Amino acid sequence: MNNAIEKILWSIALPGFGQFLNGKIIKGIVFVILEFLVNVQANFNVVIISSFQGDIQKAILQADYQWLMFYPCLYFYAMWDAFKDAGGGKERYSFLPFVFSAYFVTVGCIYSSNFLLFGVLLGPVWLPMLCVIPGLVVGIIIKKGLTKNIYK
Repeated sequence: MNNAIEKILWSIALPGFGQFLNGKIIKGIVFVILEFLVNVQANFNVVIISSFQGDIQKAILQADYQWLMFYPCLYFYAMWDAFKDAGGGKERYSFLPFVFSAYFVTVGCIYSSNFLLFGVLLGPVWLPMLCVIPGLVVGIIIKKGLTKNIYK
């Protein structure tokens, strides 16, 4: 399991790195290329810089949301793929926390330009990042429910 966790952590650093470590070079190259394509088209690095500097309005204006919305699914799928190829994810429905995180982060992207949390506009970096938490929680709850057959 430690090996699978290592691959997730490298995939968080850059989608495709976990695949490289798993020896899946072609898959890793595809993920890195897709990550760079979506990142550049969405202006994501510039958005991240503005967000870290506290200029949320500037980050919102810089973001290309049509491209940014691809990022969560690419990101979480690359993490899941690296985790699974490294021997993780053997439990039934273990993909659900990844999938629901991707869903929730995508919704966070959609609402990030106008959703206020306690009166604060978090923008296209911080709100989607916070949305990982409910995504993981929902995914874990549904996974546990399905594995215990409580939904039958």
